[in-house]
Amino acid sequence: MSKIPIVDLSGEPRGEWNLAEDLLVLDKGTAAVHGAVVAHRAAVRAGTASTRRKGEVAGSNKKPWRQKGTGRARAGNRRSPIWRGGGVTFGPKPRDYAQRLPKKVARLAFCRALSEKIAGGGLTLIEELTLPEPKTKHVAEIIRRLRAEGGALILVEKSDPALMRAARNLPRVQVCVAKDVHTYEILRWPQLIATRGAMGALEQRLRGPAGRAQ
Repeated sequence: MSKIPIVDLSGEPRGEWNLAEDLLVLDKGTAAVHGAVVAHRAAVRAGTASTRRKGEVAGSNKKPWRQKGTGRARAGNRRSPIWRGGGVTFGPKPRDYAQRLPKKVARLAFCRALSEKIAGGGLTLIEELTLPEPKTKHVAEIIRRLRAEGGALILVEKSDPALMRAARNLPRVQVCVAKDVHTYEILRWPQLIATRGAMGALEQRLRGPAGRAQ
């Protein structure tokens, strides 16, 4: 049984969260994590780079000079890629870079990334996260008290617009719903801060749809 300390917003201990050891995946999944990160970064690429090919640039089909007798190389038309202002050979066109990632691979990658974060002490559990008013200074003070100034991903059980609005101006803080967080976000942030409700959702994801870990 792995025990994760629970603290309040001041950093004072308030109990422990008992997590079954068999839910932590630390002996496999490295390749799955790599594949999940590559797939995520590929999916967010815009893929809007575009060039005009020979048939898309403006210009006449008329030969610039006759085929023979001029002493110059033969030329077909001004839209040829060898001409200035002509088409681009093998240039980029808009495309979708998204990659298909099997569900089992994505779940294994998530379990491995979260397990490493838990095993390495990168997860801080708090009783609850309530702000006296939706202001950035309150979130900054909580981050300071929890010693997460290096960067933190705050995980909540359900969407909280007031909290997200208060945290959006902090460059090293992001708020996410636990059931929606993905592998790349877990790896990106050095510290995870999760509420009790969010930890319940994370544990359920570790168990998987069949109620057991990978």
